[in-house]
Amino acid sequence: MATNSGSSNKKVLGIFTLAMINVAAIVSLRNLPLMAEYGLAAVFFYVVAGLSFFIPVSLVAAELATTWPKTGGIYIWVKEAFGSKYGFLAIWMEWIEDVVWFPTVLSFAAATTAYIFMPSLAENKFFMVAVMLVVFWGSTFANFLGMKASGLISTVGVVAGTIIPGSLIIILAIAWLIMGKGSQISFSPEHLLPDLKFANLSFFAGVILGLAGMEMAAFHAQEAKNPQKDYPKAILLATIIILALFILGSLAIAVVVPANEISLVAGLMQAFEKFFGSLNLHWLVPIIAFLTAIGALAQISTWIIGPSKGLLAAADSGDLPSYFQRLNKNHVPVAILLVQGGIGTILSLVFLLMPTVSTSYWILSALTAQLTALMYLLLFAGAIRLRYSQPNKERPYRVPMGRFGIWLIAGIGLLASLFTLFIGFVPPTQLKTGSPFFYVGFLLVGIIVLSSPPFILDKIKKPSWGKNAERK
Repeated sequence: MATNSGSSNKKVLGIFTLAMINVAAIVSLRNLPLMAEYGLAAVFFYVVAGLSFFIPVSLVAAELATTWPKTGGIYIWVKEAFGSKYGFLAIWMEWIEDVVWFPTVLSFAAATTAYIFMPSLAENKFFMVAVMLVVFWGSTFANFLGMKASGLISTVGVVAGTIIPGSLIIILAIAWLIMGKGSQISFSPEHLLPDLKFANLSFFAGVILGLAGMEMAAFHAQEAKNPQKDYPKAILLATIIILALFILGSLAIAVVVPANEISLVAGLMQAFEKFFGSLNLHWLVPIIAFLTAIGALAQISTWIIGPSKGLLAAADSGDLPSYFQRLNKNHVPVAILLVQGGIGTILSLVFLLMPTVSTSYWILSALTAQLTALMYLLLFAGAIRLRYSQPNKERPYRVPMGRFGIWLIAGIGLLASLFTLFIGFVPPTQLKTGSPFFYVGFLLVGIIVLSSPPFILDKIKKPSWGKNAERK
């Protein structure tokens, strides 16, 4: 079905390089405002999410990626464990969750763009949707040019739009506190533990979503010089760096923006505006907004093409009609990208239906987190299953402590995924979500509608589908 992508690679990656690859795959400034509302308690949520979800995903995915290093990722892993039907369901969930996620990162790009011209536009739903659609389809067509163009956008965007603004906002917050300008949050130890009621815990789903994606980076484990020893060390280093960036970045926003004023889509720029305003450097706000928008564009570009390659592997195996196998001259799955664009456009219109931009952002984030949790349930269950069904398969990296270890690590991940699925249905008290019945109903209908196509397609699948069908 697919060629082995890793067998010929040299073992060249050391611990630090592996860690940096993982950091680049996960860190996004878009996630910072979400936890800024919790102030110092954000530390609690990030640490719990890191231990219960991030590390288990990293270790389990490393074992699977080095054992079955084929194009298709989770599609191959779950297919090996439970068969083609559930393999297709897994890659479908990974693809559709990204389609639902696109409007959230697009809204971040649109809100950031507003600060280049007029910050108040960040709360104008019509402006937001218009910019979102222009950026989305522009990024989609840019990916038609192939991986070289996409890679260039990603490389420039990560440096200009993530590393520079992310480092700067942390430095500004530290300088702010050193100068004695005061803080909107308390740093006393008793504020580390949040009020653990369901309405507060609902934001935990957003933290999990922000830490998702290590199954992609795990493919690099097969290029490690010593996978069994180096990869766990790289994961530990990456975890410390990622959590530090998220925690310090969230606290930097919380220091200057009151919790009840933080916008989930524009919180980062709200903080920059206050920092620069106090220093009479207002002219820097549009520049930082421009750089951050480039970073968001790079992230969008990367994820537009990434999961579509996994879905193409499923199409090649006959799980989708032959239309979805269509490639252009640059070997880009254009049919999948066009369908992806259509669904993403429809979901972007949710921003016109909800009371506020932040509410729209959150409800789509909650739906994305729930779809993501369903995918990870298949991933963790598949890893346990494969230890029994294929115990003698050579595993360059293996989760330690034998079957007990895989049950422990994958089991913790399963519980975290189940909790994320459940807690996403609880509306957060900090946001105006309208009727709780609409909120829960939207999520339920969204999960059912978006996860049902694999089961429908399995019933109508034809022999003419698959890799032998003619490609155009």
